[in-house]
Amino acid sequence: MSTHREHLLNFRRTTPIESHHFFGYYDKFPWDSTSRYLLALEPGFIDRQPTADDTVRIGMVDTNEDRWIPIAETRAWNWQQSSMLHWLPTAADREIIHNDRDGNRFVSVIRDVFTGETCTLPLPIYCLRPDGKQAVTPNFARIAVMRPGYGYEGVEDPSVAVSAPDNNGIRVMNLQTGESGLVITLAQAASLDPKPSMEGALHWFNHLQYNTTGTRFLFLHRWSQTTDDGPRNTRLLTADPDGSDIRIIADDGMTSHFDWRDENTILAWARTEKDGDHYYLFDAMTGEYELVGPDVLECDGHCSYSPDREWILTDTYPGGGTRERTLILYHPGRDERIDIGRFYADPKYDGPTRTDLHPRWSRDGKSVCLDSVHERHGGDFTRQMYIADVSSIVRK
Repeated sequence: MSTHREHLLNFRRTTPIESHHFFGYYDKFPWDSTSRYLLALEPGFIDRQPTADDTVRIGMVDTNEDRWIPIAETRAWNWQQSSMLHWLPTAADREIIHNDRDGNRFVSVIRDVFTGETCTLPLPIYCLRPDGKQAVTPNFARIAVMRPGYGYEGVEDPSVAVSAPDNNGIRVMNLQTGESGLVITLAQAASLDPKPSMEGALHWFNHLQYNTTGTRFLFLHRWSQTTDDGPRNTRLLTADPDGSDIRIIADDGMTSHFDWRDENTILAWARTEKDGDHYYLFDAMTGEYELVGPDVLECDGHCSYSPDREWILTDTYPGGGTRERTLILYHPGRDERIDIGRFYADPKYDGPTRTDLHPRWSRDGKSVCLDSVHERHGGDFTRQMYIADVSSIVRK
């Protein structure tokens, strides 16, 4: 039987309140492998979209001393996913990777946070294979047109007016050599079981993630009749790392946030014709599914599994008259939901500039970290990062 209870935790702000700070998406670790340093971006504003001329500072918090350490700047960033900033798996105690813009191209930069030594790669990254040696990436310039808030400004997509170009899509890059190749094109995706809604639509790829062993990755194929974040259709697909063996997993018009439970199974908020909008566990090859928490997980959120895969961490969007976002821990085996936090969201920051909680696990599963804009400084709301110890609940 489903259970739903509240156990509100104390969330401590870990970034200095004198400036704004945030990390970005929910699918990456802000903590280094020693759990001492926490990555963040430091923007100079929070009330508008970044332009091509806006830079943002990259830094980290020494959590032993609550000390802010500036590292670098980047010109490829957005409010939802930052600059894909995170620790490089091959050297997670000292090296980070993030996207940047070099003239008329987007690139990625590997940086030693202690020596300042850098290596620039010829493509930006979206996500890394778990071994840290390969990355997949979509076209961020096209995303900036189709879904503002998720792409980067400053580079034009020459095929932006083409419905489904055959020279545009998902690229794979070797992080050791910089060699890359186009492995799945938009034309290819549009030709797979085409829908009437695709007629005359503009297609793009978004939200990519490798499975837990790096043997497959998933991605969202989206299309819309309009640019600038108009109504869209979405389906979930998986493929081998070289782009082969593409499988359509969820194809009923809507898939949102997701995480891999293991190398063969995907947790996703999606729609099925039979059961409607819910969290589902999908088989990553066949698309067969089962519902997850249908009686207690009632809305879309930024979901991720704990490192031991026992718990799901997720959140909600602002709801009701309170404008609160709820932070949730859910145990699938016990069908138990525990609300661990509630955070006000000022309507001033709705839309592309919104501050979703984007909750993230620590590497040991004992803590969670989130972004929020519920606290004031000098009379105005400030965007900051907060952490809480969840070990009393997850028994770490």
